[in-house]
Amino acid sequence: MLIHTETTPNPATLKFLPGETVMAAGTRDFATPEDADASPLAAAIFSTGEVDGVFFGRDFVSVSAAPGADWTRLKPEILSIMLDHFSSGAPLFSPGSAAGIEVAPGEPIAEDPADSEVVAQIRELIETRVRPAVAQDGGDIVYRGFAKGTVYLALHGACSGCPSSTMTLKNGIEGLLKHYVPEVESVEAV
Repeated sequence: MLIHTETTPNPATLKFLPGETVMAAGTRDFATPEDADASPLAAAIFSTGEVDGVFFGRDFVSVSAAPGADWTRLKPEILSIMLDHFSSGAPLFSPGSAAGIEVAPGEPIAEDPADSEVVAQIRELIETRVRPAVAQDGGDIVYRGFAKGTVYLALHGACSGCPSSTMTLKNGIEGLLKHYVPEVESVEAV
């Protein structure tokens, strides 16, 4: 088995491509070692002591190194963990744990029912245009709500903490949504 790696726009994050499906549906973000208890693979990656985050996408795993971590030493260790996991056929999640996308914490955004057509357009654009592009960079963006002209999105994986995430939100996603959905005035991360 060969696992490829790719850099991401976030210098602290590498994208690992095992050449097989990681998650058949959804994504999963592990921001702490405690979160990783649900997954033997995520827990093993956190056990290096030099990892700040693990993110599972459809066909990739993004790993964010802790400040001061040395990728030249950490990368082979993570590759070894991943090779052992995928070669053994071990389950991605522990029995009884919740798989699939983790919803970002916080209060839900109260949406006006009159905006249902606008919300449907926004969701469609995010699913078909934004999420696939962001997944190529090792992350994910999840729709959280629309209120008073503002779209609220949660950033996961390589996008979370990425130095260029603000530019991506404002110049990329906001511009796309404003172009296709005139009711959109701004985009904010939650």
